[in-house]
Amino acid sequence: MGREHTGGAMPTMDVDRSDIEYRVWLKEAVRRVQADANRSADTHLLRFPLPERWGIDLYLKDESTHPTGSLKHRLARSLFLYALCNGWIRPGKPVIEASSGSTAVSEAYFAKLIGVPFVAVMPRTTSAEKCRLIEFHGGQCHFVDDPRVIYAESAALAERTGGHYMDQFTYAERATDWRGNNNIAESVYQQLRLERYPEPAWIVATAGTGGTSATIARYVHYMQYDTRICVADPENSCFFDGWTKGDPDATSDSGSRIEGIGRPRMEPSFLPGAIDRMMRVPDAASVAAVRALETVLGRKAGGSTGTGLWSAFKIVAEMVAEGRTGSVVTLLCDPGDRYLDKYYSDAWLAEQGLDIAPYTEAVRTLLATGVWPEAVTG
Repeated sequence: MGREHTGGAMPTMDVDRSDIEYRVWLKEAVRRVQADANRSADTHLLRFPLPERWGIDLYLKDESTHPTGSLKHRLARSLFLYALCNGWIRPGKPVIEASSGSTAVSEAYFAKLIGVPFVAVMPRTTSAEKCRLIEFHGGQCHFVDDPRVIYAESAALAERTGGHYMDQFTYAERATDWRGNNNIAESVYQQLRLERYPEPAWIVATAGTGGTSATIARYVHYMQYDTRICVADPENSCFFDGWTKGDPDATSDSGSRIEGIGRPRMEPSFLPGAIDRMMRVPDAASVAAVRALETVLGRKAGGSTGTGLWSAFKIVAEMVAEGRTGSVVTLLCDPGDRYLDKYYSDAWLAEQGLDIAPYTEAVRTLLATGVWPEAVTG
């Protein structure tokens, strides 16, 4: 028998006032992050012109039109919602992130949106424009000389400050809703509905965390599409070796010159078993491809866009050679104005010892003839 209430004030549970205040703050923080998604229109799918007779259509998903100017805006939003709903981000406590730049720009934006401090732990070689954008959105830049220590330094900084280490390299693949909900993969297929090849033969991604390729590959498998997924990897990255050798412990001793992609270790969010193919792309080829994009579409983009576009060009050439038709999709990851002192600087290329001339000529030959020059490696 339960106890009967015989009058007077009803008994109440003691609730900590600080917990009530936190739950009020949490509701408002989640609302603000979700409202950002509701305000943002979807990004465009640009068509890269190819000769009609080839029967092949090439598209770039233009992620540079997000409020923070890159593909990483989607990731940052997902990471913030994931961390907020897990109770990891707390009022007044800093969010710490290990990043090569673009993710940090987007996370600084969301940290400011919900009113918490943000600190980006980055290699000292990160472009000056990215650093400016992080600070513009209210974040701080914490530099390290060795890119391989950004993980440990981020965790230590979070420990010292009582903040939360976001750890995009671990949580990118699990924070994103890969089944749909307007993720990047679902968006691509919706935008291709009225095209002549609505189900692409290939989607080409590049990998920093590996979260984007994981999201796209999972969605393709979930929806039972026949699309194949290719991941393009730059020099000084271990992903290609780890994938080809089946080695989860593969490492690289050097940092990537193509900001935003390529890693010195196999990141937890990179899912080798979900993808169909990888290509290693020379850094000079990435620069040549991104400059070709500017020539053809009048759009400057970052080096990671060039890495994916170079691989997409190679796939197009293979399809032409084999007489296959269909569509190929790759990503325009972020705008080129963040890299004017790098990929658009001949002085920087000379300093790095990069000769883009043979790769530039290879792209010209492909677009004119459909033939991939055998002499060009990568």
